[in-house]
Amino acid sequence: MRRGFYTIMAAQFFSSLADNALLIAAIALLFELDGPAWMTPLLKFFFTVSYVVLAPFVGPFADALPKGRVMFATNTIKVGGCLMMLFYSAIAGLGFEPYMVVLVAYGVVGFGAAAYSPAKYGILTELLPPEKLVVANAWIEALTVGSIIAGVVLGGILIKPSVSGRLLLLDMPYIDTGIETPAEAAISVIVLFYVIAALFNLYIPDTGARYPKQEKNPIRLYTDFVHCFKTLWSDKLGQISLAVTTLFWGAGATLQLIVLRWAEVHLDMPLDKASVLTGVFAFGTAFGAIVAARIIPLKQSLRVLPAGIAMGGVVMMMTIVTGMPIVYGLMILVGAMAGFFVVPMNALLQHRGHVLLSAGHSIAVQNFNENLCILAMLAVYAGMLSIRMHINVVIMTFGIFVSLSMAGVIWLHRYNQRVHGDAERYIGIEKGESPTHFGERPH
Repeated sequence: MRRGFYTIMAAQFFSSLADNALLIAAIALLFELDGPAWMTPLLKFFFTVSYVVLAPFVGPFADALPKGRVMFATNTIKVGGCLMMLFYSAIAGLGFEPYMVVLVAYGVVGFGAAAYSPAKYGILTELLPPEKLVVANAWIEALTVGSIIAGVVLGGILIKPSVSGRLLLLDMPYIDTGIETPAEAAISVIVLFYVIAALFNLYIPDTGARYPKQEKNPIRLYTDFVHCFKTLWSDKLGQISLAVTTLFWGAGATLQLIVLRWAEVHLDMPLDKASVLTGVFAFGTAFGAIVAARIIPLKQSLRVLPAGIAMGGVVMMMTIVTGMPIVYGLMILVGAMAGFFVVPMNALLQHRGHVLLSAGHSIAVQNFNENLCILAMLAVYAGMLSIRMHINVVIMTFGIFVSLSMAGVIWLHRYNQRVHGDAERYIGIEKGESPTHFGERPH
C-alpha cells in the first residue's frame, strides 16, 4: 500500500471514533433531558438525512477539489456540530427546545459526514489499482470497525459518573466553561478527537487525479445525479452490490440502536455497559472483513451473498440468550457475518462505479441509497417504539426482514445470470476494457 493510504486510515479512524463516541454521549444527553425512548432513533435520523438530501451535490464537490482538502473542510463542519451540542443549553436559552437543539447539532455533524464520505472512499480508487480495492476496503472497514469499538467504549467510559466527575473539574471556580453534566463533559473530550482527525486530513497527499470542471447549477446537478443513479442501478453487477450494501447499512444502523435497547430491556444493562455490546458486534465485523479480504478476490465477490441470509437468522437468536458469554459470542458471530459479505460487495460497487461513472459520483449514489434505507428503517423502528412494541418482537421482525431481503437479492442475481450470462468475467477489468454494462456484448 502507498504511504498516503495510511494517512487516510488515521484520519478516518479518529473521525469515525469521534462520531461513534458522540452518539453515545448524545443519547446520554437526551436521557439527562428525560427524552422519550422514540427520540433516540431520531438522533441517527437527523445524522443520516444529510446523506440523502445532499447526495446530488457532494459527489461533484468531492471531485472538484483534492480530496484531502475536502476531508479537512468537512471534518471542520463536524467540529462545529459537536460544539453546538456541547453548548446546547446556551442555544436553547434563545428560545429553542433543548431536545431539538441536540438533534439539530447531531444533524450538523451528519452534514459534515455526508460531505466527507465521497472523498474518503473516492480517494481509494484514485490512489490504488482495482486489484487492491478488496484489501484496501478490508483495511478501511476493519479500521472503521475498530474506531466504532473504541468510540462506543470511549463514549460509555466518558459518561460514567466516576469519569465525568473528574472531567467536570475542568469547570474552574472563576472560569465558567458551561460543562455541567456527565454528557457535556464527554462531548468536551470528543471535540479533541475531531481536531486530531483534522490534523491528519492536512497531510493526505494530492493523488493528482483531476476531473472535468464540475457543474454548479443545482438543477443540472440533480439531473446528472439521476443519470448516475439510473446508470448504477441498471448495471447488472452494480445493482446487486448496491442492493446488498444498501441493506447492510440500513440494517447495521438500526441494529446498533436495537442492541442498546435490547441490552437495557432484556439484559438489564445501563447505557455505559450496553455500549460495550455494540463494540463487540463491531469487533466481529472487523474479523469478518479480514477473513473476506484474505479468501475472497474481487472476481469471486458475489459468492458471499448467502451469508446475508444466515445473518438474519442468527440475529433472531438474540431473543433467547441471556448468559453474557453467549451474548458476546452471538454479537461477534452476527458482526463477522456482516463484515464477511459486505466488504467484497463494497469493493465491487466501488470498482463498478469507477468504471461506469467517477469516484465521487458513484460514492454519492451509494450514500444516497444506503442512507435512504437507514432513514426508512430508523423511522419504522421509532414507530415500533412509539407504540411500545416489545424489543423481542422488534428483533424477530428485523431478522426476518434481513433474511428475506437477501434471499430476494440472490434470486435477482441468479435471474441476471440466466438472462445475461456469467457475471464474474466482467469483474476486475480495467476501465475502458469492459462493456458499459454487464450483459452487453463487446462490439
